[in-house]
Amino acid sequence: MKPSSSTTATPDTAPGHQALSAYIRARFDEFSRSQKDVAQYIVDHLDEAAFQTAEELARRANTSSSTVVRFSQALGFEGFPELQQAARDEYRRRGPGGTATLAAAPLFSLDHTEFEAALAADHVNVEDTAHKLSRSDIEAAIDAIASAEKVLIAGTDQMAFFASYLRHLLMLLDLRAEIVASPSQEALGRLSRIDERTLVIGLSAGRPHPLITRTMKLARHRKAPTLAITDATLSEVARLARIRLYYSSNTPAFVRSHTALLSLIQALAYGVYSRDAQQYDVRIKAFRLK
Repeated sequence: MKPSSSTTATPDTAPGHQALSAYIRARFDEFSRSQKDVAQYIVDHLDEAAFQTAEELARRANTSSSTVVRFSQALGFEGFPELQQAARDEYRRRGPGGTATLAAAPLFSLDHTEFEAALAADHVNVEDTAHKLSRSDIEAAIDAIASAEKVLIAGTDQMAFFASYLRHLLMLLDLRAEIVASPSQEALGRLSRIDERTLVIGLSAGRPHPLITRTMKLARHRKAPTLAITDATLSEVARLARIRLYYSSNTPAFVRSHTALLSLIQALAYGVYSRDAQQYDVRIKAFRLK
């Protein structure tokens, strides 16, 4: 890696010879909004950043290839190839005990179809998510849901479906749950009723919708317990939450994969159910007879 003419320190010249992902995290607040999208994606998908082209990375981070190049230069690299080399170096140094797990053996042969590649990626996403989640965070999330007087789930666009599904699962357990999926008058009314007895769950993928960020800020201001479920460890929604659960969304397809998110939501609901299965069975039966 050749240093650029910029005065910005590169990862190799930074104190302690920081790895690329650590260097990006340390400087995250300095980046522009579009550069933060690239930063989030690289940190959470280092394996893809190590081997994809700038165009492919830009598409997955929902930005332009020129933004990827400018982001590389903002870090002190001459361009994307130098950043990519740093990503490859870090990826190759990571072992089974590192912060990221290596991919499992492939489900299909090397001549797999696009369909099989998508299925294989989802398989790895679920495994990767399971490895990254800590038992203490999961237990804290289940405790928060089971003990909440009411639950408000915020998710817009593609996340609206998962917010609705989580609400459905909680209602089967006879737990009071509402959703905020758009800035409608009704939804804003629900936001106005957030208090210390309301558990606020924010769902986001990539750059969070302003409504989700607003919801989490309001919850924090009103001292409500908060839970973030997101695929971006540098997401503002995650930083605003007390409890954070991350899922992997890698895919060769043209949209993010939410297979691991679905598994995570169902596992959370099952965790709540398992706290008192006999009592919840009675509630589920009563709900279905309504």
